[in-house]
Parts: sequence; C-alpha cells; structure tokens
Amino acid sequence: MKVLFVLTSHDKLGDTGEKTGFWVEEFAAPYYNLLDKGVDVTVATPKGGKAPIDPNSEGEDAQTEDTKRFYKDEAAQKVIDNTLKLETLNADEFDAVFYPGGHGPLWDLAENKTSIALIEAFNKQDKPIAFVCHAPAALKNVKNENGEPLMKGKKVTGFTNTEEEAVQLTEVVPFLVEDMLKEKGGIYSKSGDWEVHVLKDGNLITGQNPASSNKTAEKLYESIK
Repeated sequence: MKVLFVLTSHDKLGDTGEKTGFWVEEFAAPYYNLLDKGVDVTVATPKGGKAPIDPNSEGEDAQTEDTKRFYKDEAAQKVIDNTLKLETLNADEFDAVFYPGGHGPLWDLAENKTSIALIEAFNKQDKPIAFVCHAPAALKNVKNENGEPLMKGKKVTGFTNTEEEAVQLTEVVPFLVEDMLKEKGGIYSKSGDWEVHVLKDGNLITGQNPASSNKTAEKLYESIK
C-alpha cells in the first residue's frame, strides 16, 4: 500500500513577520500510524526540498509520543528535509493521499494548480483523499467531475472559526477554513474546540484539528487495506 503525504512549502505567517509551515503532530501521528502498519509513505511539497515546520507546533504543549518519536527519528527528519516536488508525482502511483495541516496550506496549497489537479485525479480514480485541520484549505479550488466544488453536498470538517480565534490568527489568515467549506457547499459540522472529530463521506475524509489527525489516518487506512 502506498500513500502520498502532501505538505506545504509556505513558511510566512501573512504580514506578521513570523514563520509558519506544517504542524508537526499532524504529520507525525498519521505518518507513524501508517508506517507501523507497513504502508509505504512518500512525502511531497509544491517546491520540493525541506518542508517548513510551524514553530508553534514545536512548543512543549504541542508535543505527543509521535512528535517525540519524530524528533529522534533521523530517517523521518531526512524525509522532511528532502521532500519530492509535487509535479513529479502521479495519482496512478498511489492508493491514497493525505494532507497534514498547519497554517501554510492556506497560502500555497489552496491555490496550487499541481495540488488541485492531483486531488482531482485521486478523486476521479475514487481513491481516498484525506485532510486534517487547516489542510482542507487545499480543497478550496478543487472541482468534482461535474465541475462543481468537490465538497459540495459532502459532510466535511476542518479547523473551526472559534479555534482560529483561540490562536488569535483570524485577522492574519487569508480565509477561514470553516467559512470556506460552507461557502463551497460542504455540509460542515464540528465538535467542541480541540476535540476529536473526523468525517468520511465517500472517498473524502476530513479531520477538525490536531487531536483528529490519528483518527483521520485510521479512516484512511481502513479505506485502503
């Protein structure tokens, strides 16, 4: 079984002068969840090379057993430092695709034509497409085979407006994930802030926040095993 992970290449947090990127836990938990089950994981970014880690995800309160494992895992570090360029990959080569979050995807993956085409290709082949936390941002401009927004009429979740308020970035981000998913016709639902909430509708799997990353990977695995 082969799963493609797509991470952001974007490292600037709007005009704040601060850095962003992908959220370590949202990569580490699904990565090890699948790796430990014998899944072959490939990691790519729009630009290739080193994927930027969101510094906020390296804080003490954001650490889990999976992130601690990641920091000690030289092979995983090497994977993150040498991601493949997204345009060199093809949906035909994989059984599913997984998008970890962090704020970075709001800027690059939401607009990246290669990523959009890739998700559309996975969807056309009816392969699982999974997104957690801010990563549903990558669905913003993705269409289904009828030319409508992919999430139209589908049950979806993603980082909530109240969670964005809690991290005080509502005025910094280019758009709010919850609002965008609703505007594109998604049937949006959520649990309480920071609680586990994962939805599967057909081949589309979405998780609300970092707490949901492991379960999102579980649902992905169930879909391909």
